[in-house]
Amino acid sequence: MVPNHSIRISADRGGTFCDVYADYPDPDNPRHRKELVVKLLSQDPANYKDAPTEGIRRVLEAVTGNAIPRGERLDITKIDYIRLSTTVATNALLERKGRKHALLITKGFKDLLLIGNQSRPKIFDLNIRRPPPLYSTVIEINERVTLVGYTSDPQAEEHKVIFDEGGQIKRGYRGKGWDQKGDAEGPGRIVQGISGEAVRILKEPDDAVIRADLQKLYDDGYRSVAVVLAHSYTFPEHELLVGKVASSLGFGHISLSSQLLPMIKMVPRGASATADAYLTPILRAYLDGFFAGFAQRPRVEFMSSDGGLVDATRFTGLKTILSGPAGGVVGYARTSWDEKRKMPIIGLDVGGTSTDVSRFSGRYEVVYETTTAGVTIQSPQLDINTVAAGGGSCLTFRNGLFLAGPESAGAEPGPTCYRKGGPLAVTDANLLLGRLIPKYFPRIFGKAENEPLDEEASCRKFEKLAQNVNEKSANDLSLDEIIYGFIKVANETMCRPIRALTEAKGYATSSHILASFGGAGGQHACEIASLLGIKTILIHRYSSILSAYGLALADRVHEIQEPASTFYTAENEPTLFSRLDTLTDATRKELEKQGFAPERIRIERMLNMRFNGTDTALMVLPEAGEGEDYLDAFRRAYKAEFGFLLDEARVVVDDIKVRGVGTTTDRPRLSVFDELDQLSARVVDTGSAAIRYSVYFDKVGRVDDTPVFELEKLAVGDAVDGPAVVIDDTQTIVVVPGARAILASRHVVITL
Repeated sequence: MVPNHSIRISADRGGTFCDVYADYPDPDNPRHRKELVVKLLSQDPANYKDAPTEGIRRVLEAVTGNAIPRGERLDITKIDYIRLSTTVATNALLERKGRKHALLITKGFKDLLLIGNQSRPKIFDLNIRRPPPLYSTVIEINERVTLVGYTSDPQAEEHKVIFDEGGQIKRGYRGKGWDQKGDAEGPGRIVQGISGEAVRILKEPDDAVIRADLQKLYDDGYRSVAVVLAHSYTFPEHELLVGKVASSLGFGHISLSSQLLPMIKMVPRGASATADAYLTPILRAYLDGFFAGFAQRPRVEFMSSDGGLVDATRFTGLKTILSGPAGGVVGYARTSWDEKRKMPIIGLDVGGTSTDVSRFSGRYEVVYETTTAGVTIQSPQLDINTVAAGGGSCLTFRNGLFLAGPESAGAEPGPTCYRKGGPLAVTDANLLLGRLIPKYFPRIFGKAENEPLDEEASCRKFEKLAQNVNEKSANDLSLDEIIYGFIKVANETMCRPIRALTEAKGYATSSHILASFGGAGGQHACEIASLLGIKTILIHRYSSILSAYGLALADRVHEIQEPASTFYTAENEPTLFSRLDTLTDATRKELEKQGFAPERIRIERMLNMRFNGTDTALMVLPEAGEGEDYLDAFRRAYKAEFGFLLDEARVVVDDIKVRGVGTTTDRPRLSVFDELDQLSARVVDTGSAAIRYSVYFDKVGRVDDTPVFELEKLAVGDAVDGPAVVIDDTQTIVVVPGARAILASRHVVITL
């Protein structure tokens, strides 16, 4: 009998598959927790409406032993928590299927987001097509504030307005343009902004006019608005007023740029607000449908793009762009990092639709401005590079070239072998090369969801494609050579973002470990590592569902950020640190309120710094235990990023930020490398293989009697020499000739 509130469920809804990981007390030994994995298609409308809900239903059936009919609302009595990552908002952005909304912006800036930042990512294209804006209409708010003084003033610190502790003016502006009479260089009330800057209010907004404009929007069917006013990052009062009026009129969603992320730069802040107004209503609608599948409202936590968990009330569309891939980064970081050896890790997540690549060297690498589907978003996200090459990537031959992607077969209809009339994809190629074995692949296809992969359909289509290739080629290539040619193209495509994260940033790719995961990761890991000069590959036993497993390992995060806009000097340090202390106390109290004991709370205090006269800021966190201060940390980070320093320029602090992490799980005491040091490897006799199978390998060709080992039947310390295949219910690991795979308690470790 499983106790109430004891089942922990983590579900990652990807582009092709939905992966569910659950753990629960062993009825025979309550101190031990058993694990359960469920894998199903992300979309299968003929059989279920929502994949995570269906996965949770299957978990409850398996754990309780009670049949639960599809469509019946689920009882949450046995569930402790549900953790989710979802691609709903991401897909809505990529497919432009978000919610109609209006942009409310300072008068005179109507076309600001349309003009954008004038970047030219494809400068030599003859026919540049700029994606249309996300908003449907624009309302200009007749308000205006400006900052007192000039940011390029070399004596800005000496000329600025000085306020007392109560925010009252002690001394007015003394720089260029001052009329020698008032507190600034022109008329208008002067107030102190959140950043400490002096703000001059030129035009107060008219409540009645705003109400009339918003009422017209509401009457026209708008229920979502994005509010972006000039300098609201430091003076949010006018945005708060607009938001209050919109709320009183019944707007369902209101995105205030000053509340989403109070950072300087109006264009990315505005684009972020419109993205939030566009995506969050879609996400909320999905969540309403999800919660409708339960008899009571369950406790649900979501993975945000920066790798931290947030509860449902704080989850927004802006935080979900990399929700799924972030779970995978947490998964390999928590299971593969060795604190003593400190070898950096490259995460290779080969999914059904795309491949996500990231790097971990003891700390999550976070970026604060990214461009997704032509939209520049200002929000913290893990630095994950994505390329359109995965198991579902379509294979085509055009103009004498083998192409893998960027189009994807997805889950509906899926690759040809999924029995839904889909196109040829990377999965079909791996199937025919023997890297996927139908006997071990989930039997979830066909109308009754009980048929295996359709190898014959894939073969027929490839034979037709091979005929076309040989007709247009001087070489007479065999079917295997043509199929493997597509795999080589896919592998090179997957290597491209890895090189961008390593070599392009001054890191030697060969000095890394490759942590391979995702449903198709094990089929490509050895060849990709070989292309990159990497000698060690880590494949977790749950690698095919590592994004879901990472959710189970993730920590709860609470962040507070405020603008600063001051020079980093000895005189300003006490004020900066005092503000950091205030944010630290607020962050700690919030996490304690959420139930975390003080010893399970970790605080990170950061400054967003840049050289004066530049517009690229870096979020800086000094190295722990290195005696490094913020200035040293900034100079080190800047040199690593750009290769030079501006020694004569002063350093500006744009923002202060405190990130609180509430630890939900304990790290393993023994790393995988410590474990390997204690193991004595035993080479497994090929006679103990479960079956022999015909598998194609590069430079070797077909090996008709390749041994296939079942992972659960191998013991810790067993070593498998390539050529071989190691397999279980959810993953296939191809061990190439010359490689050795050693079984650890939680990993398969491959050395080349």
